[in-house]
Amino acid sequence: MTRTVRGANLLITGAAGGMGRMYAERAVAEHAASVTLWDRDAPALARTVEELAAASQGRTRIHSYVVDLADLGSIAKHAQKVRKEVGNPDVLINNAGIVRGNRYFWQTDNGEDTRPTMQVNALAPMYVTREFLPGMIGDAYRPARIVNIASAAGTLANPRMATYAASKAALIGWSESLRLELEQADHTNVKVTTVTPSYISTGMFAGARGPVLAPILEPEFVVERVWRAMLAGKPLLELPWSVGLSRALRGILPTRLFDRVVGDGFGVYRSMERFTGR
Repeated sequence: MTRTVRGANLLITGAAGGMGRMYAERAVAEHAASVTLWDRDAPALARTVEELAAASQGRTRIHSYVVDLADLGSIAKHAQKVRKEVGNPDVLINNAGIVRGNRYFWQTDNGEDTRPTMQVNALAPMYVTREFLPGMIGDAYRPARIVNIASAAGTLANPRMATYAASKAALIGWSESLRLELEQADHTNVKVTTVTPSYISTGMFAGARGPVLAPILEPEFVVERVWRAMLAGKPLLELPWSVGLSRALRGILPTRLFDRVVGDGFGVYRSMERFTGR
């Protein structure tokens, strides 16, 4: 799977709109055998399915399921349906995510903010992957891909998004460990790509300001880069390049110096002050 997903089965979470829908459109354009969309927004999901079906002209089978990723039972039930009705995916894109923001941690409601953020951003990708990974491993001669959309927020601290940063840090740690486990167990047909983008102009982070050297990214650019990384089985994709620089500086500089140079100097620690997104 180095150039195209032609003939492959894909499953995308958070696929009713935004970048999830864009990944689905890319799969249809490349004549995937099937594209399975998971989202909790039933009306938006129905519209997306209708438009994708029209675009595919019968070349790609489009399937959709209304799934609450915060509910382990919902994930398990719908994964069973997918295996029975569609088949195991060759490509899994864990794209769904939520953010609750512009408050300090002690000002948030732990029931309404912390729990769903951790469930959707950190636990759901683990649960979803656990459902389909045995099937990917079982067919050792068929290339498979797992893409986990994390965030640059998971690589360094940022005020006013403590829980979001924690959820993405957990996702990164799990995703990278899973990649190494698959390599160690010689399941080399399954490649894991961890993606850590800075802010993307999808509306999710409306009002957030891009730090110095990390301008707000366009969704089309991110989707293109993620797609290429996924096909190539690239382990880590950091967008933009300054995300990697910040991570390197965090490992080199003393904490207080890093705070002054990167956090305050680059504007990272003030980037969420005007956040109004969803």
